[in-house]
Amino acid sequence: MFNLIVSGGGWEPHRDSFGSGRVLEYTDAAIAQRFMPNKVLDINAVAKLPTLFMSETQGAGNQVAYVGTITQLKLSGTDFQIEYAVDPAIRPIPNSSLLRMARELGIEEFEFSRTHWAIKDADLYKALLRNLYSDLPTPKVFQLSPEPANNRMVSAMMPFSAGFDGVYAALGAAAEAVGKKCKRADDIWNHDAIIQDVVSLICKSSVVICDLTGKNANVFYEAGIAHSLGKDVILITQSADDVPFDLRHLRYIQYLNNGEGLQQLTAKVTDRLETLAAGR
Repeated sequence: MFNLIVSGGGWEPHRDSFGSGRVLEYTDAAIAQRFMPNKVLDINAVAKLPTLFMSETQGAGNQVAYVGTITQLKLSGTDFQIEYAVDPAIRPIPNSSLLRMARELGIEEFEFSRTHWAIKDADLYKALLRNLYSDLPTPKVFQLSPEPANNRMVSAMMPFSAGFDGVYAALGAAAEAVGKKCKRADDIWNHDAIIQDVVSLICKSSVVICDLTGKNANVFYEAGIAHSLGKDVILITQSADDVPFDLRHLRYIQYLNNGEGLQQLTAKVTDRLETLAAGR
């Protein structure tokens, strides 16, 4: 089951209000009785359901909906005050896409143009997965790992050279300082093609550190993959001149490849990893 809340005026970020007179419209009678016994909304019960926050389809019909959860709900006068969080892992969904899967979601076409709150007896996430995510572009030269990312894994993308062994050790120390483990592709051999090991490592990592030193084409390619997969990426380099033009708007850590410089690199990467962990 899921909440379908359709607003005529769009949705303000994180909090909004909704008129109590239209709560549980177009909801099966048995479901309405379950969640609104004696015509009093069971706030705790509805807050546990995933929610589709939709705007009424108007004009050109380019409105989008968001999937999230209700974090706080209270009745104030004749309106419910809603605080909510949008799921960052689910991209905004055009109303036109929802219309194509309306039958599967139990939504009537007229509901797209009426402000109301309904509870639908359908699996929202399964419908979205089947209709919106099964047709995503599929890479042809490697496969993305189906395994979820490990929050304790950090990967290092750098040139395969003994000159970077000290850098790798410094990154490993930074990862250990925050309770994580750092790996690079030459630590593993699970596939015949090295690019598959690299991509699998990126997929499984919570953070990807890319050393741009020397303008290494492989590292640039791997940084692009990590960015495309939505990973948190930490860019490091020994020379600012090695940062490509398309990445110069992003912050990076510059370091010296000597004892003191690597100690400073460990400290700066540790700070960044702690910041990223705090923001999750």
